[in-house]
Amino acid sequence: MILTSHQCAYLPWCGLFDKIAQADAFVIMDACPAEASGYENRNRILSPTGPQWLTVPIHHDQHTPLSHVEIANDGRWQRKHWRSLELAYQRAPFWEMYGPGQLERFYAEPEWVLLVDLTAAMLAWFMAKLGLDRPITRASALGCEGTKSALVLDMCQRAGATGYIFGEKGRDYADVRAFEAAGIEVRFQEYRHPTYRQFGGKPFVSHLSLIDLMMNVGPDSLRVLHNDTR
Repeated sequence: MILTSHQCAYLPWCGLFDKIAQADAFVIMDACPAEASGYENRNRILSPTGPQWLTVPIHHDQHTPLSHVEIANDGRWQRKHWRSLELAYQRAPFWEMYGPGQLERFYAEPEWVLLVDLTAAMLAWFMAKLGLDRPITRASALGCEGTKSALVLDMCQRAGATGYIFGEKGRDYADVRAFEAAGIEVRFQEYRHPTYRQFGGKPFVSHLSLIDLMMNVGPDSLRVLHNDTR
C-alpha cells in the first residue's frame, strides 16, 4: 500500500490532490503542532481585486497538536468567508455546480469546534467532487508518535504501508535510510502547477485553493490538476 499524508488544510491547493491521487490511502497528519505561517487554517482565493487570504481564526500555541486546535468562533468568520467566496466566484462558470448548497454547507453548519473536523470534512468533499476514492484516516487515531521523519515512519508502520510519498519539502527532513531499513519505499512529489483559464480575463494567478480550479473548469478539474492536456 502506497501512503501519503499532509497536515489538515483549509481550502487546500491543487498539489495536495495530485499527491493523494498517486497514493492508495491518505492520512491527515494531525499529530504534530501547526506550522508557523502554515496553511492549516488559511489559503487564497481569487477575488475581483486579486488574490485574497481566507483565514480561519484558531486558538493554539506552538505545542498544541493539530488534533486539539480549536477554532476561535466569534460568530462571524463563517459568514465572512462565504460572502468572500460568493463575491469571488458567483460569476464563475461552475459556481452553481459547486457553490450554493455544496461548499455553502461548510459555512451554514453550526459552529465548528475543532479545525481538523472542518478541514477533514472539506477534504472528503473535495475528493468526492474530483472522483478520488481513497480511504482517509487521522494520525491521531493511529496513535502516531515522534517528530518529523520519525513521526512519518511511525505512521507508515502503524498503517502497514509499503511505500510513502513525501511532498517536495520532504527532501529537507526525510531520513530515507530509516525508511529503506524498514522496507518502505520513499518517493518525493514533483508537482508542476497547471495553467488554466480563469474567468475575468486577467493574468493567470497560480497556487490558489483548489476551489479556484473547480469554479473555472468544473468536472475537468482532476485532469487539469494532473497537467493532462489531452
